[in-house]
Amino acid sequence: MKDAAKLFAYFFAVVIGGALLAPPLFWTAPHFSAFFAKFDFESFFHRALLICALAFLWPLLRSLRLRSFRDLQLDENRHALRDVVAGILLATVPLFVATIALIGTRIFLLKNAVPWNALGAVLAAAIVVPLIEELFFRGLFLGILLRSVRPVVAALITSGFFAIVHFLKAPTRTNENVTWLSGFHSIANSFAQFADPIMVLASFTTLFLIGWILADARLRTRSLFLPIGLHSGWIFVAGVVGKMTKRETIILPWLGANLLIGLLPLALGLITWALMIGWLRYANRPHS
Repeated sequence: MKDAAKLFAYFFAVVIGGALLAPPLFWTAPHFSAFFAKFDFESFFHRALLICALAFLWPLLRSLRLRSFRDLQLDENRHALRDVVAGILLATVPLFVATIALIGTRIFLLKNAVPWNALGAVLAAAIVVPLIEELFFRGLFLGILLRSVRPVVAALITSGFFAIVHFLKAPTRTNENVTWLSGFHSIANSFAQFADPIMVLASFTTLFLIGWILADARLRTRSLFLPIGLHSGWIFVAGVVGKMTKRETIILPWLGANLLIGLLPLALGLITWALMIGWLRYANRPHS
């Protein structure tokens, strides 16, 4: 488990480094360009975390003696484009059908104006976020764990960590008077949402299932292209639905405040998982 210990030490260093780096970034960046003056401290904190994640990545890779993707149990994929497209379709079709049903029953209502600028941001997120998160969680994190534990245990740990990380987002504008301790205040503020344990458990369950499906896709294909496609499809449809519709009612336990809470999101995830397994069996069988 030495590799896992190094990985968690890396995460700890990123969080502490980001907390220490964020205040000087906030103080100095506006002096270089007025563009940075419009951002609050939390934006600088998130950028500081990213800078530290990139800065500490090379020492981590050196300590793990990783020379190629094969060291992470990743193989070359001759069907990369096919897997990405299949992942997008497998994720979007069930979610799209469910959205149409929710609009038809007036649980979701279409907004009067289409926010085209916001949809561009959704598309960008659907491209960038899956690349970053899949390379990190299913590529590096899961690959390192596979060197020392069984695949099912590695998938369990990775999925749990994937779900937890998505809760560590501090609310905006929590630090108006920035001091050297403001970064640590941001870390503490990110745990404020745990005051509602029922909603946290509901969201965690869906995020854990999503992480498990993505890990399973990676393990079955020994590649990141199918998980990237799945992840991209989920982000795109969920983002478009969030921008183009408004909620008429919350129908707990079926559906909460967003598409991560309730039994319906869990059911849609299980449907996508079943479709993925069936598609892989068809795609990988010999064809005459």
